[in-house]
Amino acid sequence: MIAAAVAFPFAAMPAGGEYYVGLATRIMIYGLAATSLNLVLGYGGMISFGHAAFFGAGAYAVAILAQEGVVSGIAAWPLAVAISALCALVIGAISLRTRGLYFIMITLAFAQMMYYFFVSLRAYGGEDGINLAARSRLPGLDLADATAFYLVVLALLAGCLYLLRRLAASRFGAVMRGIRESEERMTALGYPTYRYRLICFVVAGGVAGLAGALIVNQHGFVSPNLLHWTQSGTLLVMVILGGVGLLYGGVAGAVAMLLLEEFLSSWTEYWKLGLGLVLLFVVLRAPRGIGGWFERKKDHG
Repeated sequence: MIAAAVAFPFAAMPAGGEYYVGLATRIMIYGLAATSLNLVLGYGGMISFGHAAFFGAGAYAVAILAQEGVVSGIAAWPLAVAISALCALVIGAISLRTRGLYFIMITLAFAQMMYYFFVSLRAYGGEDGINLAARSRLPGLDLADATAFYLVVLALLAGCLYLLRRLAASRFGAVMRGIRESEERMTALGYPTYRYRLICFVVAGGVAGLAGALIVNQHGFVSPNLLHWTQSGTLLVMVILGGVGLLYGGVAGAVAMLLLEEFLSSWTEYWKLGLGLVLLFVVLRAPRGIGGWFERKKDHG
């Protein structure tokens, strides 16, 4: 699969497939963002409805730094990750003291607060957003080239998936799964569950910030809409479609949703109706999402 992904732009570009290379790049970026949400939702059992705050914070960090003259991706992208992780630390430190519906609502409230903060930030575009004059620079690479940017995004996605896989298979991942199943039991066993959940939340926020740094480079533009609650809902739908708690669930959900959007929107402007029907089918027929459905078929096969 990795070999096919690497070969894709080299096969598509000579045939005039630059649009599809861009679409594949967008799918991978959203797959990375959805995977970060799947970490807190699938492994930690934390239903966050404000994950777009970290996605947008990473995008704004890169755009603001570019306006201030910092165009190096080596400097801007890690800083975007750090800023998003810091936002997750502050939001998580407060919201993780709540449970259930209260946690959902307080993460939503924080995300909307950040949304309105950037709307009011007139120095950096306000509600009109910021245009990126050019993509970030990396040594030896021209990110203005669609193929080069695609390969960088692919490498970052593969690297993050590998690291998250190691994290999920570690003692930390086992503790998080235990907390998801029964936090009271893990507390009785002596584990500092609040600390574990906060670390998980911060890691997910940092990964979402990296996805935000990439999406602003692809679109060349960022606006407060990237932090809106509807963006959090989009990421949540991707996770549900792909498979909650499955390592590749976020990527599978991003592929399914964005390809459905691409196909259905060419037929009708009411493409979200078709997406809703697909989501209903997945929830009723494949509770663990598309990834879980294929795993079940493989086991029975």
